Amino acid sequence: MTALTELLQEDTSPVQCRAVSKISGHSRMLGQIDISRRQAEIADLVQKAGFASVEDLADRFDVTTQTIRRDVNGLCELGILRRTHGGVEPPAPASNIHYSTRQILNLAEKRRIAQLVASEVGNSQSLAFSIGTTPEIVMQSLAGHDKLTVFTNNLNVAFTASSNPTFQVTITGGRLRHGDRDILGSSAQEFFARYKVDIGIFGVAGVDEDGTLLDFHEDEVAARQSILANCRRSFLVLDHSKFGRSAHVRGGALGDVDAIFTDRPITPAFRSALQGTTTQVHVTGEGEGA
Repeated sequence: MTALTELLQEDTSPVQCRAVSKISGHSRMLGQIDISRRQAEIADLVQKAGFASVEDLADRFDVTTQTIRRDVNGLCELGILRRTHGGVEPPAPASNIHYSTRQILNLAEKRRIAQLVASEVGNSQSLAFSIGTTPEIVMQSLAGHDKLTVFTNNLNVAFTASSNPTFQVTITGGRLRHGDRDILGSSAQEFFARYKVDIGIFGVAGVDEDGTLLDFHEDEVAARQSILANCRRSFLVLDHSKFGRSAHVRGGALGDVDAIFTDRPITPAFRSALQGTTTQVHVTGEGEGA
């Protein structure tokens, strides 16, 4: 039994996507998904592989099949996975993956991206944040900054930012999307258009090989484009899994942004989409952006 397996077996506390902010000597829980660390590993594995049998999971984690069945049953009840003959698979992709699932996918990579972004943000700057889990994690990494002014349609970002008493946080009004905890539509577009911020921070659902930025809904694209049009510097934050990922609504291109923050070097196919642009690419662990 490996040390990792022992950790996964013994640690049944809520998964590590919970965020704890320490400000002025106080710790505050910012939110968590009530699943175990092993369940988070299972969800990540199945999302990447497309399928896993109960027996293979039991072997991988060195636990009984009964234990794995309890784990996957809980994940299925949450809508993170779905049962199929002999095992489990990701839910049907009628739309984007459920927010709770996205919070635990590629979490370590997103945290490294967030730390890199945070190093590029100074105190007392104004920021516009879009929807999505990576912008949320960026905000967590900024919790130790001072006197930031934050504008967002993402309630997860707003709750995190509000834990720092030196931050000013402004959110848009409108109808809340259940699960995602964000607000879209004309109110969000008009909201971002009322301000000129230092940095706009946003993600995307996917990037096509020609460099086109993709999302699942027109309103998601419209809100992102409104941030882009009303910021002095634009930061696109995305992990490697978004390159080549399909979504059906087009909105902008890689070369439209000032900087891309990701966790792996961009392949030549996507690099070609940046030819003739001034877009900088920042890769975690590589020091200066290219």
